[in-house]
Amino acid sequence: FNTYGPRMRPDDGRVISNFIMQALQNKPITVYGTGEQTRSFCYVNDLIDGLVRLMHTADDVTGPMNLGNPVEFTMLELANLVIELTGSRSEIRFLPLPVDDPRQRQPDIGCALRELNWKPGIALRDGLATTIAYFEDLVSSRYARTAAAG
Repeated sequence: FNTYGPRMRPDDGRVISNFIMQALQNKPITVYGTGEQTRSFCYVNDLIDGLVRLMHTADDVTGPMNLGNPVEFTMLELANLVIELTGSRSEIRFLPLPVDDPRQRQPDIGCALRELNWKPGIALRDGLATTIAYFEDLVSSRYARTAAAG
């Protein structure tokens, strides 16, 4: 369910890393279709907390158990938020929606709430700020290495 946070690879093909890298380089942000399809994003610390709680449960607690953030955002909302938080000059470029692109991705965390007393606590805006700071450091150190080598 779209886990994100620092230490993501900039080229992993996930929407958050793609949007952040495009924004930091002032490249167009690629949004498919109208951008109205939704996704849920879980900050890595929240996911780890859920996994640790799951590991400490009694043997009779079994799955499946969804760990993710049930709060949905459209791809267009995400793109605009990344542009805002990075201060980017990027524009949004709309491309045709792939045939297999799901319209909605939202975990049902009812079991995790009941069995683990777990729900995510880090808002997308806050998690993105930390993730963007990581990518900014990554990009600036990459440019510094390139400049030193050139």
